[in-house]
Amino acid sequence: MTVTQIGPIDTGTAVHRPRRSCLAVPGSSPKMLTKAQSLPADQVFLDLEDSVAPGAKESARANIVSTLLEGDWGDKIRVVRVNDWTTQWTYRDVIHVVEGVGTHLDCIMLPKVQSAEQVVALDLLLAQIETALGLSIGQIGIEVQIENAAGLVHVDTIASASLRTETIIFGPADFMASINMKSLVVGGQPPGYTADAYHYILMRILMAARTNGQQAIDGPFGRVKDVEGFTEVARRSASLGFDGKWVLHPSQIDAANDVYSPSQEDYDRAEEIVDAYAWYTSAAGGNRGAVMLGDEMIDEASRKMALVVSAKGRAAGMTRTRQWTPPAD
Repeated sequence: MTVTQIGPIDTGTAVHRPRRSCLAVPGSSPKMLTKAQSLPADQVFLDLEDSVAPGAKESARANIVSTLLEGDWGDKIRVVRVNDWTTQWTYRDVIHVVEGVGTHLDCIMLPKVQSAEQVVALDLLLAQIETALGLSIGQIGIEVQIENAAGLVHVDTIASASLRTETIIFGPADFMASINMKSLVVGGQPPGYTADAYHYILMRILMAARTNGQQAIDGPFGRVKDVEGFTEVARRSASLGFDGKWVLHPSQIDAANDVYSPSQEDYDRAEEIVDAYAWYTSAAGGNRGAVMLGDEMIDEASRKMALVVSAKGRAAGMTRTRQWTPPAD
């Protein structure tokens, strides 16, 4: 299903911005909204949903608008998570926040998405607001949360429903409840199962995201004081190719930034492969398509793999510690 846009969307390169650490901040807490501005998270999402009590929704909207307008967020990606479409708050969340902050917002996060139609509805509402405010159509991106069985079953059509969509996010807590998973630790492995209970879920989300040029983000790990446990869980999704993970506490930020960045050795090696392959496939290098680099055979597929790692390293602000030079003869 493809949404009919009001005008042309310029997706640019926004989807490729680093999202190694995505910090959750309750919109009902001015103290936490202020503190979040100084923390080294790649992305901050200001929450109007689960972390905000029903009676505090309206005041949380006002808090979020004022902090986005007046705060210093640096180069962080600024996201607001609204309530899901089954509630009475969603359209007011979107209208109040987007009309209130305009260009001071990068994305709207839509939770508990179960169908493409829900993404289309948000896309159309955003387009109308952008038109009314004189903003570029598509300026505000969408982040989609998959939090139950229906969402996962429809994840392919959900991911392709809007050109605005930048990320597909796994929401483990609601998902675990929706399938009756036997665990009380958000994002933790259920007892009695020796394999990875989330492998299929993560891979389905990753495939849908990559098919549509989007980033894939892992959800939170509830035991915020257990940084070792957080790191172990993060490595699981990072090894599959996920781009980042939610963090619920400042103590988890450094771990996320580290896990979802390449190691220095891998980054240096990736840059080396890119440089070497470019030279060997040139006239100066003999127009060769497959060559030995050290003890490894590299070819075009190797270059593509290396580009992924080098791009992540550059996005993380890494610098090379060694340079590759062509052989003397």
